[in-house]
Amino acid sequence: MFDESKAVAYRGMVKEFQYTNPHAWLIVDVEGANGQVTTWGFETLAPSSLMRLGIRKGDFPAGTKVTVTGNPMKDGRPAAYLIAVTRADGKVFSVKPESSAVPSANDRSAKPRAPASTR
Repeated sequence: MFDESKAVAYRGMVKEFQYTNPHAWLIVDVEGANGQVTTWGFETLAPSSLMRLGIRKGDFPAGTKVTVTGNPMKDGRPAAYLIAVTRADGKVFSVKPESSAVPSANDRSAKPRAPASTR
């Protein structure tokens, strides 16, 4: 369902962090170049696995500015499997530490893009 051969990065504001089983979801509002906001869902591990990685529910309260990197949905919907999240304070939370190909927000290939609906 997710295209693991691609990674996308978006800057936005946390709308909600659903720290629930079986998989947590980080919901982020991303503003496109034209000002239109698209809500993206980033699926991730179960809360117990996130805790082992040092990721707590309180790390992403609503309104937190983030850059999120993930493997996008194959069908183009605004969702992805979360790879890493960087908060505005610079703290990085990595869910796939074995992935050395996590693009940064400064990497041209990971340049935050307008959501598909606005491209």
